Amino acid sequence: MKTIKLKDILSISGKGGLFKFIAQARNGIVVESIGDNKRHVAPGTARVSSLEDIAIFTHEEEVPLSDIFMMIHEKAEGKETISHKSSPDELKNFFQELVPEFDDERVYISDIKKVFQWYNQLHSHDLLEVVDKEEEKEDAEEDKSGSGPDKPVAAKRDPAKKEVTARKDVTPKKELAKKSPAARKNTTSK
Repeated sequence: MKTIKLKDILSISGKGGLFKFIAQARNGIVVESIGDNKRHVAPGTARVSSLEDIAIFTHEEEVPLSDIFMMIHEKAEGKETISHKSSPDELKNFFQELVPEFDDERVYISDIKKVFQWYNQLHSHDLLEVVDKEEEKEDAEEDKSGSGPDKPVAAKRDPAKKEVTARKDVTPKKELAKKSPAARKNTTSK
């Protein structure tokens, strides 16, 4: 089964359009606007949503946005789809053709508009990558475990955490001050 890869594509509340995750910063994250390729830091207080974590409510379950995008991709035959500026009735009818079981009490017309707007934006920038669902799961598991089949365990690190390396052969200054001059000389010369 196929799906659309949405890894590192973000939506930031209060900012129009979509963004690519670039790096972790000290006070937030560095993102690049998909529209104009400008980079800036989204503060840690911003409400940032990863598109791969968004799902659409149905009466029985939640359908991941990547699967919704795949349905749109197939229906539009790989081309751009209906504009998010179309009438609410047109948008709702088209969406209902894609996901007939969607929960119309919890999925608002504004949500449907965003789905089509995001799809068309990703399409216009050639960011709709079709992948196998199993491949996408393997990538997600690889990111969680921190290593892949041919990568050493230490190769990945969590960008949210600062790396602090402590040398085991260096005695802290407070302990060093308590030691005799001969002991200090032996400890620091290692």
